[in-house]
Amino acid sequence: MNTQISRLRELVGLFLKLGVLGFGGPQAHIAMINNEAVERRGWLGNEEFSDGLAVCEILPGPASTQIGIYTGYVYGGWLGALVAGLAFITPAFLIVVGLSWVYFRFHQLPQLLALFFGLSPVMIAIILGFCYKLGCKAIQNWLSVAIAVLALLASAFSDLSTPVLFLLAGLLGIGMYGPKTLQLKSFMPFGLLAMVQPSVWGMERLGKYGLPLFTFFLKVGTLIFGGGLVIIPLLEFEVVERLGWLTTTDFINGVAIGQLSPGPVVLTAAFVGYKMAGFGGAFISAVGIFMPSFLFIMLAAPLLLRLRNNPWVQAFLKGIKPAVVGTIMAAAIPLGKTAFGQTTWPLSILAVGVAITSLIAIIRFNVTAWKLILCGAAIGLTAYPLLGGEVG
Repeated sequence: MNTQISRLRELVGLFLKLGVLGFGGPQAHIAMINNEAVERRGWLGNEEFSDGLAVCEILPGPASTQIGIYTGYVYGGWLGALVAGLAFITPAFLIVVGLSWVYFRFHQLPQLLALFFGLSPVMIAIILGFCYKLGCKAIQNWLSVAIAVLALLASAFSDLSTPVLFLLAGLLGIGMYGPKTLQLKSFMPFGLLAMVQPSVWGMERLGKYGLPLFTFFLKVGTLIFGGGLVIIPLLEFEVVERLGWLTTTDFINGVAIGQLSPGPVVLTAAFVGYKMAGFGGAFISAVGIFMPSFLFIMLAAPLLLRLRNNPWVQAFLKGIKPAVVGTIMAAAIPLGKTAFGQTTWPLSILAVGVAITSLIAIIRFNVTAWKLILCGAAIGLTAYPLLGGEVG
């Protein structure tokens, strides 16, 4: 019992920290979880983590939140999965709600350009460092190199969805690495409106909007594959055009607030919920969109741990892992354009320098992500106005 309580405390401490410092999007979150839980604490092995990540990338919902829940399950069982997921989500949820209150109260956002100028290249380095470490394990021959490259190109330059890409890679893995004699009994699939603003707490509107918000975001969390950013076009159509809950301007600013928070971008749902029914609406929306992730992982993780040594499952995952590396690298391309495409040459050069230095620190010296994040923030706040950046 004491061991279990100790593990739960460790999980809460780690994922609260990641929830506060986890800027940079889902791939940065995954990289930081890998760095802390695998590299530093040894809660999972590299193979165990990459197997779990491959499954999380296939399932609907935000993969970074799901890998956190998976990590919690492996280290602390069912309760560990629950506390890890909640600890990771809670800080970003509170930040989104706070920024939503500021936005709808004053219709302006804090000027954070200097801060994010320093954070963005650090996040690029964290993502690439994670790709390097994962690639050392997942890419072992020319076939896996080809899968990784094809996945990168498909993710960056085609409309092929991530689940379809991973399915094709997994089937290729079965064909190349699976047992040569088909034994079906040894294969087991995973089975697996603009309107008058509410009060801060929004209790007067929960009767009208509580159930619609919950059911809508439960559906979104259950059916959307391909990562958190995939929900953006769906939400825009539903909450702006069909339901009329937000204006187009409000929606765009809500997505920006979701990106400003350190948690998963799907917390844009909390912004929508706050607009409709205050804090209560934000809470209900967040519960709806994250509930499927908890259920999927808490069902899939025990099955994965039982089947991960099955030769067919291993062959399937062996095909997916290089594809995961390729898609993560593809995600770094647009982030890099934003991080390095600054308004002045000195800013762009400094951003590239911060990224390269951070990448060396990660690969060569194994510096923890949160230390680099704090250094990047300090550099941004200090250097950005001095080198011609406009802070408003």
